[in-house]
Amino acid sequence: MKKFPTTNKKLAEWVNKMAKLCQPDDIVWIDGTVEQRKQLEKEALSTGELIELNQDKLPGCFLHRTAPDDVARTEHLTFICTKIKHDAGPNNNWMSPAAAYAKARVIFKGSMSGRTMYVIPFSMGPVGSSFSKIGVELTDSRYVVLNMNIMTRIGNEVLRQLEKDDHFTKCLHSKADLNISRRLILHFPEDNTIWSVGSGYGGNVLLGKKCLSLRIASFLAKKEKWLAEHMLIMGIEEPNGHIEYIAAAFPSACGKTNLSMLLPPEGLRVKGYRIWTVGDDIAWMRVDSDGSLWAVNPETGFFGVAPGTNSSTNPNMVETIKKNTIYTNVLLKKDGTVWWEGADGEVPNEGIDWLGRPWKPGLIDGQGNIIKGANSNSRFTAPIVNCPGASYRIDQHHGVPISAIIFGGKRAHLAPLVYESFNWQHGVFVGATMASKRTAAQVGKLGEVRRDPMAMFPFCGYNMAYYFAHWLDMGKRMQKAPKIFHVNWFRRGSDGKFLWPGFSENLRVLEWILQRCSNKVGAVETAIGYVPYPADIDLTGLQLDPGILEKLLEVRKQEWREELKGIKGFFKQFHKDLPRELWDEFELLQKRLKEK
Repeated sequence: MKKFPTTNKKLAEWVNKMAKLCQPDDIVWIDGTVEQRKQLEKEALSTGELIELNQDKLPGCFLHRTAPDDVARTEHLTFICTKIKHDAGPNNNWMSPAAAYAKARVIFKGSMSGRTMYVIPFSMGPVGSSFSKIGVELTDSRYVVLNMNIMTRIGNEVLRQLEKDDHFTKCLHSKADLNISRRLILHFPEDNTIWSVGSGYGGNVLLGKKCLSLRIASFLAKKEKWLAEHMLIMGIEEPNGHIEYIAAAFPSACGKTNLSMLLPPEGLRVKGYRIWTVGDDIAWMRVDSDGSLWAVNPETGFFGVAPGTNSSTNPNMVETIKKNTIYTNVLLKKDGTVWWEGADGEVPNEGIDWLGRPWKPGLIDGQGNIIKGANSNSRFTAPIVNCPGASYRIDQHHGVPISAIIFGGKRAHLAPLVYESFNWQHGVFVGATMASKRTAAQVGKLGEVRRDPMAMFPFCGYNMAYYFAHWLDMGKRMQKAPKIFHVNWFRRGSDGKFLWPGFSENLRVLEWILQRCSNKVGAVETAIGYVPYPADIDLTGLQLDPGILEKLLEVRKQEWREELKGIKGFFKQFHKDLPRELWDEFELLQKRLKEK
């Protein structure tokens, strides 16, 4: 057995076993040093894995291009592998562990021949925190190593922690031949193991991200009585210096990142609000000794969607990605900088598109479609410390206390701008019935309504009916549970235009939410929950046409009665596993909607 720089026998034996399977030419342990990172960047530039960008304008920044058919999460190739199929639930693709290991081994066998296997010890969450989990990813991709360096805490510090406690998630990845017909993303919750092969795209290969932080972590969270959620965490500092923290769940590309780092709108700036970004994508939450819910962001970076990111939608992100950022599948401009649809400035006259082809505006493909310079799901990976509003509590082992949980999605007509659930149980129902239009981050038909409970449908690592039951149980474990709300920034008028301006103006809604948490304002009781009195939403400096706010807050009973049909159909797929409490809430809503 080859000797490695660790005293953890379990780890060394596993690395040797996987090396025997994948047959790399060399094994390199990632130590987290700047010197090693610089060397890997140099090697990646020489192989073409990375393209160096203009270092005067974008210092420390690089461009990467994936295979044309490897640009998003591949949900149909993503499996939860449990001994009993029922445990994976109707929300997951299932494969038996024996079949999954056997199928993947054939693809992994010799897949790293002629390549180096990199061993990445990483910690999701502050190293040594009771919130945190350690993983070790084996990969043949320098791109993965460099991205994991941004997204997680990696290297010797983690390795030393592993020598105190040998519990870790075993993560194996190989690009193999990047063949979509030989692509698999396999999760083995009962073995605390992830195998990913045949992909080079971030969401499928940065195994600390959705794979560990949500699919495996959600399974561990149920067992250990905590929550692993697809949520942003943000702090809202009031003029007196007091900070309230909220967690919010939205499906991908529905404004989660923008909300997590918004700047107060002009009209509210006089109040002295300041926003602190704790995280934009993942929240791990535990009930503390004070009986309330506390949260950490297990990541250290952003893996953000590029299209639509600009100084109007997210000025803090524009600042964040100006240095030490890896861009994926964006347009390369002539001056060595990058561009994407919806970026700041004028549309470039020419460039190299995300497929490496010469590009100019107005190009049309053979089917008459406009050829975009950047892929619709193009990304950037940037360190959270670059963010001007990064919270000083990111590395706090204890996390931050959560006052409110917010659910939301893209609904053109149904959901009002904001409403509050009646209680925790009703709030779980609100989260369980979330729906949104499908986005470019997801495989499927753009624009169709997809039911996505708690924004976790693609990420819950076990039967979602049990997940709902776990949420209900967590409410009983808290003495002071956060209030639960639903928001919809995307309601449209009869002309098809958005009624609410969104972006920084959303702070006006968050202000009302926090006022409800501290019992400072009343609300109108409706069939679906508590809706604001229009006068309690501060519109200072915002010019809305008369009656627009009332339209935004309107609860249209007939539309909600139609919505019940979709909810019922969705719930039925869980059969007898669905908690009785959710059917109770369904029936109560049905009854309230019948009342005049």
